[in-house]
Amino acid sequence: MCFVMLVGCSESFLDETEEYVIDSENYFNSEQEYYNALIGAYDILQSTYVNVLLGEIASDNTLSGGGNALDVPGFQQVDEMTHTPINDNIDDVWDWNFGGVQRANYILEFKDKTDFEGKDQIIAEARFLRAYFTFELVKWFGPIPLSGDERFVLGDAETIPRSPVSEVYAQIESDLQFAIDNLDYTAPQVGRATKGAAQALLGKAYLYQEEFQQSANVLTDLIDNGPYALSDFATLFEQEGENNVESVFEVQYTGAEGASFLCLQCSEGNVAVGFQGIRDYSGPIFESGFSFNVPVAEVYNLFEEDDIRRDFSILDINAWAAETGATFTEGYKHTGYFNRKYLPRQNNNLGDANLTQPNNYRAIRYADVLLMAAEALNRGGINDELARTYLNQVRDRAGLDPVSSTGSTLTDAIYLERRLELVGEGHRFFDLVRTGRAAEAIDGFSPNKNELFPIPLEEIQFSQNNWEQNQGY
Repeated sequence: MCFVMLVGCSESFLDETEEYVIDSENYFNSEQEYYNALIGAYDILQSTYVNVLLGEIASDNTLSGGGNALDVPGFQQVDEMTHTPINDNIDDVWDWNFGGVQRANYILEFKDKTDFEGKDQIIAEARFLRAYFTFELVKWFGPIPLSGDERFVLGDAETIPRSPVSEVYAQIESDLQFAIDNLDYTAPQVGRATKGAAQALLGKAYLYQEEFQQSANVLTDLIDNGPYALSDFATLFEQEGENNVESVFEVQYTGAEGASFLCLQCSEGNVAVGFQGIRDYSGPIFESGFSFNVPVAEVYNLFEEDDIRRDFSILDINAWAAETGATFTEGYKHTGYFNRKYLPRQNNNLGDANLTQPNNYRAIRYADVLLMAAEALNRGGINDELARTYLNQVRDRAGLDPVSSTGSTLTDAIYLERRLELVGEGHRFFDLVRTGRAAEAIDGFSPNKNELFPIPLEEIQFSQNNWEQNQGY
């Protein structure tokens, strides 16, 4: 009897209910659906924490660290410049950044489907995000496949070639110019892209191509007209310093959700923070962590004694333990130093403190903009006086005397300032490569090979040899 009643109820329900099917092809029918897709594109930014870790580990700023020589082998290999096309962490850089491109392209493929007021803002943010992810990919891998404003589909790897770096940058520049033309300096919500973020990234893209005049033009316009300023370095990397006047673009994280090693990219917390924590730490302010990405004494000692940035950037753990009574365990490749900018703090995060830290990643800071502008002006032979002005603003904030050098001596001063100002933020390896200094600075670096990372082996296999591996791998 129950069976008959259930069948009757089910038949009645089906007769009166319209069939509702939602898939990727019948989406984008309202402003809310475009907005939801945009959230999805922003969300994958949180997975790019591995770019930050490896951008330091690959450089002369830090060692891989960890628990032992087998702790995250991919980190160890990048540190020692022995990485191959089979490396899970390099694979993550490829997968997650292409995931971001794919999500942005999903919006752009359907950009003309439904009209509403304010759609240009959403399209501009989607194009900024595509440029952000694409810039990361071209930095790491060089030539990459492009699919225009359409998603990649199964089998594309066998027919779409890796586009030359010049074509990749052309798309990045076009996307960012659109974003500049259609975004304001103030975002509708904290964490969303702005005109200033697009200008800064465009200036950076030009700088990486050594197009110094174009870089200087866009960056000086941003400096002259944008709302940004240098803030208090002492609190810049604390929670109170998030999204402040120095933040040009910041990846947002939260500690309000748990996480699992089964799906690190699913975490809403900044996984890189716990990975850089002090091993078996007990003491004030900080949480324990996995002791990866440990700064070397060389970079700590490069700071002048009265440079206020040193002890807010790098933690001397032995001095800290002597001062506070904190205890810790020495990890693998222990140097005695930790990346204080992104050490896990004691807070109210939920779940595993190693995986759910809320520290935002300061992807583009105003100090970086000033130093990029200074470099473009100086290396392009455009205006050393203005270059010194921008450089000395950063030095003044650090409590240092101004420099008065010119020419190549000024270039070296700018390079040093970038290393000190941005230590621990994931830029150093790429700064060394793009300026031709990597071979002399990084142990094990092979010229004409290690400027780029290998395309993951599985991607070469998927392409049925349509793509050639990067040189030397």
